[in-house]
Amino acid sequence: MREALEALTEELRRLKADGVRGMPVSEATLAHLRSVVEKARRADPGAAASPPPPAREAAVLPRPDLPVPAAPAALARTAPALPAGIAPVPPTPPVVELPAGDKRAKWNALKKQVLDDPVCRAHVRPGKQVVLGVGDLDAKIFFCGEAPGADEEVQGEPFVGAAGQLLNKMIQAMGLKREQVYIGNIMNWRPELPVAGGGEQYGNRPPTPEEMAYCLPYLRAQIEIVQPELIVALGATAAGGLLGQGTFKTLGEIRSRWHQFAGKPVMVTYHPSYILRNQSNRSKRAIWEDLMQVMERAGLAISEKQRAFFL
Repeated sequence: MREALEALTEELRRLKADGVRGMPVSEATLAHLRSVVEKARRADPGAAASPPPPAREAAVLPRPDLPVPAAPAALARTAPALPAGIAPVPPTPPVVELPAGDKRAKWNALKKQVLDDPVCRAHVRPGKQVVLGVGDLDAKIFFCGEAPGADEEVQGEPFVGAAGQLLNKMIQAMGLKREQVYIGNIMNWRPELPVAGGGEQYGNRPPTPEEMAYCLPYLRAQIEIVQPELIVALGATAAGGLLGQGTFKTLGEIRSRWHQFAGKPVMVTYHPSYILRNQSNRSKRAIWEDLMQVMERAGLAISEKQRAFFL
């Protein structure tokens, strides 16, 4: 439990450094955290040396009933460290050799390799699932996030939680359906946080560069199979995984411009979770302008009504 609290505190500091100034927290959650800390102090006098986050930081603790979004600013100044007690991944990423055949045969073979990957399986807790992308294997547009969250590791599909529902609406606003695009993540498992034995993980953490490097061959294989015309990188962590760790300091430096990954043009924009906590038309318009660039490059018609969204 002490390790879990320390991991949460570190995540709060990362979010604060990336410009996040507030996040809703229920009184019940705060009361529970205080009781846990008090019990830990009574059981271990040494725990007093690691006090709970001060009130100012507690204001951004994640709620179990709300998704913890990726920070809208880009990568932290230093690469995220692996929490204590979480096994590191091997330094050598997997080798993917796609079989002969059509796209569906190749994708089915890739799915089997990913689901059977012993490293992926070792990082998934009992009752949870390894996650591979979904969608149209002939899609023009490939939406790429960073990692599965709580809902995704249960259902085994990317972007099915609150951020996923918002992404569906964004896709619909483009004149498409979820089934007409391809949606994936760099990571194939939910990055772990320490939990008590048999407990549920609350909150998310960004994957480490090593974790993303391990899963990147699987993402490249999906791109090779689908052959999309372009990729949309959702959020700073996904952008860092595709464009290179440490290649930018803020998302504003690289969003709304075209980049390259695996020979495909990449548009970087905010993660849908950014809108979940920034409901202003200004924030929505920023993402929408990026998506209109995507539509233009993909040859999708843009009506005058669409051009005026969120103005």
